[in-house]
Amino acid sequence: MCRCPLEHHDGRMTSAEAVAVASGARVAGSPEWPPDTPQALGRPGRVRVAVAALVWLLAGASMSSLNKWIFTVHGFGRPLLLSALHMLAAALACRWGAQRPMPSRTRRQVLLLSFTFGTSMACGNVGLSAVPLDLAQLATTTTPLITLALSALLLGRRHHPLQFAAMGPLCLGAACSLAGELRTPPAGCGFLLAATCLRGLKSIQQNDSGDEDDETASPADKSELHSTIKSLSLKLDDLSTCNDLIAKHGAALQRSLSELDSLKIPYESSEKLKAVNERATLFRITSNAMINACKDFLELAETHSRKWQRALQYEQEQRIHLEETIEQLAKQHNSLERAFRSAPGRATNPTKSFSEGSLLTPKGEDSEEDEDTEYFDAMEDSTSFITVITEAKEDRKAEGGTTGSVDWTSSDNVLDGASLVPKGPPKVKRRVRIPDKPNYSLNLWSIMKNCIGRELSKIPMPVNFNEPLSMLQRLTEDLEYHHLLDKAVHCTSSVEQMCLVAAFSVSSYSTTVHRIAKPFNPMLGETFELDRLDDMGLRSLCEQVSHHPPSAAHYVFSKHGWSLWQEITISSKFRGKYLSIMPLGAIHLEFQASGNHYVWRKSTSTVHNIIVGKLWIDQTGDIEIVNHKTKDRCQLKFLPYSYFSKEVARKVTGVVSDSQGKAHYVLSGSWDEQMECAKIVQSSPSSPGSDGKQKTVYQTLPAKLLWKKYPLPENAENMYYFSELALTLNEHEEGVAPTDSRLRPDQRLMEKGHWDEANTEKQRLEEKQRVSRRRRLEACSRGCGTEEEKEADVYVPLWFEKRLDPLTGETACMYKGGYWEAKERQDWHMCPNIF
Repeated sequence: MCRCPLEHHDGRMTSAEAVAVASGARVAGSPEWPPDTPQALGRPGRVRVAVAALVWLLAGASMSSLNKWIFTVHGFGRPLLLSALHMLAAALACRWGAQRPMPSRTRRQVLLLSFTFGTSMACGNVGLSAVPLDLAQLATTTTPLITLALSALLLGRRHHPLQFAAMGPLCLGAACSLAGELRTPPAGCGFLLAATCLRGLKSIQQNDSGDEDDETASPADKSELHSTIKSLSLKLDDLSTCNDLIAKHGAALQRSLSELDSLKIPYESSEKLKAVNERATLFRITSNAMINACKDFLELAETHSRKWQRALQYEQEQRIHLEETIEQLAKQHNSLERAFRSAPGRATNPTKSFSEGSLLTPKGEDSEEDEDTEYFDAMEDSTSFITVITEAKEDRKAEGGTTGSVDWTSSDNVLDGASLVPKGPPKVKRRVRIPDKPNYSLNLWSIMKNCIGRELSKIPMPVNFNEPLSMLQRLTEDLEYHHLLDKAVHCTSSVEQMCLVAAFSVSSYSTTVHRIAKPFNPMLGETFELDRLDDMGLRSLCEQVSHHPPSAAHYVFSKHGWSLWQEITISSKFRGKYLSIMPLGAIHLEFQASGNHYVWRKSTSTVHNIIVGKLWIDQTGDIEIVNHKTKDRCQLKFLPYSYFSKEVARKVTGVVSDSQGKAHYVLSGSWDEQMECAKIVQSSPSSPGSDGKQKTVYQTLPAKLLWKKYPLPENAENMYYFSELALTLNEHEEGVAPTDSRLRPDQRLMEKGHWDEANTEKQRLEEKQRVSRRRRLEACSRGCGTEEEKEADVYVPLWFEKRLDPLTGETACMYKGGYWEAKERQDWHMCPNIF
């Protein structure tokens, strides 16, 4: 078994060949890839090339290790059988790798290459049975030299003499090192020589197959390039002929001038002859330089011709792929049209055309409803649903006087102009601007030096990342479009009321599109009140009830007949390039007159480009609003922003359905601009799409505007993009609790533009909060009996208390009363000193 090392070497070549055959089969059925330049290759292409190289390396190493283990450990003595197994593995890899049928030419090349390789393996293994290992190794070292010789003899290629010279020391060194050990029985020399020649022939076939693939990728491009190169060669021959003539006549001219110079002529004539001689020499040098430049140009054209050919072929394949994609989209478009026309109860106008997720305006003379065809993404099980908007006159008859619905076309419809409620003049004049945001540069070193040697929880974040509002005030900003709930009080239909509640839930995100700064983390026990009964008709109270994790309780009472409460806990996860902010907790809304009780949860906010780039915020996820009295539901879907998506940026879609699952309204819009709703008069399933999923066709009345965002105040970009309500939240008011956010000193200093003083004050407040927490824990450790009670933060909220929510089954802080009574008495003795 002394012949095992050479078998190990051949086995490694076999594994590499298996991967090469598979890669060749894959490339044969796909477009030319990759292009030569890294820019044309692109990041995905470079990744694929790196992965392919890694797979090739791992495959070769694995097969080499396997062969070594087979020969050395188990004493396997059948090399021909192992070679056959290698070839079988290569054939299977080729069959697996071919995504498309291989052309006959490529198949013949692969078969010829496989036959050559298998024959070389067989000859080498048979030769080892009669020839010593030393001689076999010497024959293997001559493979590069034989490869060069065969390519020169068979293909007529001219190699540089240095290539042959480089083979000499290698072969000579191996011969000298083995000269004393050589034993040359004649039986196996022929097999070794044949195996070596076949290995060289295999290398030539591999090189030629790659070249032929490049050359035959596009016959039209090949002929065009060859004609170009041929014309350049002809021109170069003409230039060479001219060069020879110039050299010949130039030499004759110089000889004539030399003969004239030897004659006795006047001095002035001699100087003129010398000048003519110099000019003739310069002309000859210039002509030679021109000929050399033309030769270089021809060589470059020949070198880069295949690169140009591959680039053109790749662009052609991309164009063909794009045409196929457009053709598939057109077929899907036609199938959707046929599905709509075959659906029962479709619109009477047969000229309508539509496509999924788009708004089309077909050409028609007297049709006013064609512009109202719109499509939305699906909610629940189907991938999408289609909405067809029709005239109200023809579909009120189809509606058939459904119970619980309202007359959509009546002038007193509560949904008409729901967002256009005029804001009356406030009885108290509020401020309309704050000091402009100073343009302070952020010194990262000043931040980092404060972090050295300190605990992570005690590292202060500078106010440079903040806006002059606390999280409690940001939570109160959700009430900016409170008039939607005031309108919803007068709804007689629960599903109609659900539309306004859904619009209100979406409107709370309208202020986040430009607000990339972080609000101040409230101190434990910090409160914020909004007493606007006179102009807004509501009172709001927030309290920070927990610091780790940060949690705030909120309660709102409106004199128009509704109340809202929630406990929001902020959970965030840093995911490298972006930060996900997940508000946890349920939001409750109750209308006193009807008893309708709505519950929903907030979606996920994502802050992108945390490390580098411009910060921007997106809202994603689903929101389910449930009316626990009537069991009505609204499914809202916040579509994530994508640069390549055809959808409108920040799009929101939804469907309002009753307790039986019947859809009544379709909602659409964007969370930063507006929301609309359209009443469904009829729905029908369509034929399954290309993905096998069935879609629903909703026939609706024209959409009504539910909510539209108020324009930002003038100069808002220099005032942290605050809205009109946000500008008034931190305005100083008399009679508020001493724990109110308006009295927080670091926040007030930042609003005035004194950021350095605000950072100092912020550190003082945070240290004061840590001292207060340590005192509470020490007091609890003396009075608590169990370890759990000792480890818990024993802070008890002042205006809220923990209760079990019967609807969600969760424990949440709910308002227990007493704040507004204490404000009337101006009795704040129970409030902690947190500032």
